[in-house]
Amino acid sequence: VRVEGSVEKVSDEESEQYFHSRPRGSQLGAIVSKQSTVVPGRHVLHQQYKELEEKYSKESLIPKPKYWGGYRLKPERFEFWQGQPSRLHDRLEYSPQETDGKRVWKIVRLAP
Repeated sequence: VRVEGSVEKVSDEESEQYFHSRPRGSQLGAIVSKQSTVVPGRHVLHQQYKELEEKYSKESLIPKPKYWGGYRLKPERFEFWQGQPSRLHDRLEYSPQETDGKRVWKIVRLAP
């Protein structure tokens, strides 16, 4: 799958609101899992998670990490590719177009 479009960073306020809308376990997991950093083993993540569970009681608000946030993608094109044994692969492109004042997705088949 390939997606093209513009990307914008969402505000810290929106990130904060979304973070606190997530399940409590997901909030704790987001703090423990500093994405793409090297981890010596799964046991380390589980230990840190357990420590955070104890640190933040059920009633307390879990703070959003400063590094945690999001981006919004406004897609302008999707391409789906599925390989075939014959190498005549399937490629479908979706792109927006205006039809009767509405934005609809036009689908075309592309040559492999």
